[in-house]
Amino acid sequence: MRDWISYWDSDHPIYVNARHFDVHYANIADDIIRLLPGKEARVLDYGCGEALHADKIAGRCSTLYLCEAAPTVRSHLQERFGKIANIAVTSPEQVEAMEPESLDLIVANSLLQYLKRGELVALLKVWRRLLAPGGALVIADVVGPQQSAIADALSLLDFARKNGFLTAAIIGLVKTTLSDYRKIRAELGLTTYDEAEMLKLLTDAGFDAARLRPNLGHNQGRMAFRAQKKAALTDS
Repeated sequence: MRDWISYWDSDHPIYVNARHFDVHYANIADDIIRLLPGKEARVLDYGCGEALHADKIAGRCSTLYLCEAAPTVRSHLQERFGKIANIAVTSPEQVEAMEPESLDLIVANSLLQYLKRGELVALLKVWRRLLAPGGALVIADVVGPQQSAIADALSLLDFARKNGFLTAAIIGLVKTTLSDYRKIRAELGLTTYDEAEMLKLLTDAGFDAARLRPNLGHNQGRMAFRAQKKAALTDS
């Protein structure tokens, strides 16, 4: 595999069993619901993955766009949510073509580590253009330079213990260590940001930004940020 999209489009071992798969996405859905500005909100979940419980989010907002780059995952989303009128499954290219100021909330969770810095800078321009006045961008699960694989593993084990899949998580961590994930991570690496660097990137892109606590999801060793665009900056 030559890139992260190919990895996420494959049959990977990241979720150790069906219970993990379900509670992970249920947790993320609940976290996104807490961010919603109101029932009329137009929301984009960018890099949404399988988004198993997106219907819960859609029930609390006007329109929910699920953007996923991996074609197989996008097909799963369409099969799962295609009959829900206010959910639209989109590709990154379709998002880029959306009308300016057409969104009230953009969430990018557990995405930045798989993007190069230049890709993030380009996306920030797209996201800023799409946000309506008063809208917000939430970037979550950002990996810091000091965040270790051991810390991630311990966070997963604690999450597993609380949600009834601890044994499966232990076995799954071993499988992941021996899987293509370890190989592709060694080859491509993960992009990391410290808090100051992330805030500067957002500021330079025309946002007023601040650290957001708690992080979305179970791993509180990672960071989240909330940003609103500066009205004075002229879009190009």
